[in-house]
Amino acid sequence: MGSHHYSDSRFNGNNPSRLPKGSSTALAAVAIQDHLMQNLSLVDPFKRPLQKFPPAKKPSKAAKAVVDTGRGKKVNRNSKKTAEEKEYVLDPKPKPLTLAQKMGIVDAPEQPLSEDQWAKVKDQSNQRDDSIQPCAICKEDFGLHQQVLLSCSHVFHRNCLQAFERFTGRKTCPMCRKQQYQTRVIHEGATYHRHQCATRIQACWRGYVVHSWYKKLRETVPPKDPKLRQKFYEAKLQAITDRLVRSYDTRVEEFLSQIDRSVADSRSVFHSLDTSTLLRAITEDEWEAIQYKAVERGEKDCPICIMSLGNISEGNVDVDSPRKGKRTTVLLSCTHVFHLCCLEAFEELSLGEHKICPVCRAGYQKRIQDI
Repeated sequence: MGSHHYSDSRFNGNNPSRLPKGSSTALAAVAIQDHLMQNLSLVDPFKRPLQKFPPAKKPSKAAKAVVDTGRGKKVNRNSKKTAEEKEYVLDPKPKPLTLAQKMGIVDAPEQPLSEDQWAKVKDQSNQRDDSIQPCAICKEDFGLHQQVLLSCSHVFHRNCLQAFERFTGRKTCPMCRKQQYQTRVIHEGATYHRHQCATRIQACWRGYVVHSWYKKLRETVPPKDPKLRQKFYEAKLQAITDRLVRSYDTRVEEFLSQIDRSVADSRSVFHSLDTSTLLRAITEDEWEAIQYKAVERGEKDCPICIMSLGNISEGNVDVDSPRKGKRTTVLLSCTHVFHLCCLEAFEELSLGEHKICPVCRAGYQKRIQDI
């Protein structure tokens, strides 16, 4: 077989019929032999490269920490986001075509889809809303889990598809039974899930805002319906009453005990003042001042018998020798005036140890006045 057959400009690998008959048969035999050697991973021993050993690594002097603290590492915050949103093909890159496959002697494997073809397949899946529907294997929403698009336009969870392939032992689409499909990771389900979550959050927040606004409106603006208006003012009055009850001090016993202590202290003070007044003799000038105050008050009736007192500004009579048979009045040191007989009767009926004025309840000294 001459070399001029291979360098002929009319040679076409996919159309060996243009070659001479003898040369085409030999070329086909060589192509089949090369195809079998590549499939069986056979290598020409004379062309086998020498094995190269990697160079020995030098021992590192710097000691490494037992626990990775993460210090000294630069973290790219956008790298995670781009890695999650980027679509990529899961299938390994196919081997180059052999000469037999190029000549059509052996069937060539399916070539990987281009970006435009993947876009068309993705459009078919989106038109059927496959990413919105649950996974056909596990019957659950895609959520944020990895989602795989097949070349037959069907969508599954990546973990579900791998588990299905291990269970069946072959590469077949669970929906349409297509064999030897190609796979590509997409994020349509994750995008839809994020959109739904954002929609629910916004709906809850708007509902809370509107509910708060409406509740505040109902608390401030009375309705027009008479029954509702009555309930509105009843609720307002009940709220005011509850607020007053909460602010009211319910410790009644302590309050009463404080009152009792104050009354006892006041009585002790008045008692000391009364005793000091009774022990000391009142002078004539002080009696004149007391009589002047009684005249200014202008009382004309006895507070005990409610009878006329007469003129209390005329002559005085000593207490020890009153005039018998005449109607007399008595002036107390507290400036109150009574009939002598009425006061004596009150003193006989009084149960206290000290003399107390029937009007002001104060201790007194008395001075009889003649009418």
